[in-house]
Amino acid sequence: MTPPPSSTPADPPAHRLSQYFLRGLITLLPLAITVYVLYLLVSWAEHTAMQLLRPFTGEFYLPGLGIALGALLILALGFLVSQPITGRLLSLIELPFTNLPLVKSIYSSLKNFADYFAPHEQDAQQVVVLNVPGGEMGIIGLVTRQNMKGLPGQLGERDQVAVYLPMGYMIGGYTVFVPRSWTTPVDMSVEEAMRLALVAFMSSKKGEPGKTDS
Repeated sequence: MTPPPSSTPADPPAHRLSQYFLRGLITLLPLAITVYVLYLLVSWAEHTAMQLLRPFTGEFYLPGLGIALGALLILALGFLVSQPITGRLLSLIELPFTNLPLVKSIYSSLKNFADYFAPHEQDAQQVVVLNVPGGEMGIIGLVTRQNMKGLPGQLGERDQVAVYLPMGYMIGGYTVFVPRSWTTPVDMSVEEAMRLALVAFMSSKKGEPGKTDS
């Protein structure tokens, strides 16, 4: 007599509960952390604005005034640093941060990273796939220089582009100089590319990065 086909045993209830718990935690944790950070920022802005305005307004205070005041201050700062004279003054203020050995490394890295997201020409911020001729492997990268002009020595004479290759979980990266023909533009924003590179383009559902299985 032919034995009946074996069936895959169902997951134990405890295992299914642990899966549900982990999926719920993964869904809740990013939302909770984001809301908490926003709450801290709003609370700090409101408290600071209240302390600054109370000598002038007394007990009068409108909720949300701290956020509006912070936005105005950031807007004013952006306008000031766009002026040539203020730019030179800012360079003087940056001197302690750009000369102290340990502080210089941290500050310069953070500033250069932030400057990449500052307004530039449209083609200066380009996500590309880097393919070496004759190879099938492609590497996602960010074009950081469209040409080598301004770089010292023979490096500035190269007819190439600079491409930054971020490593997973932001533990570092490499900048390579390659011919433009090696790069293929990708219809993706810099922010999205950096976000996906942060998690090494990991996907929990095929074709849908960042989503969980149903």
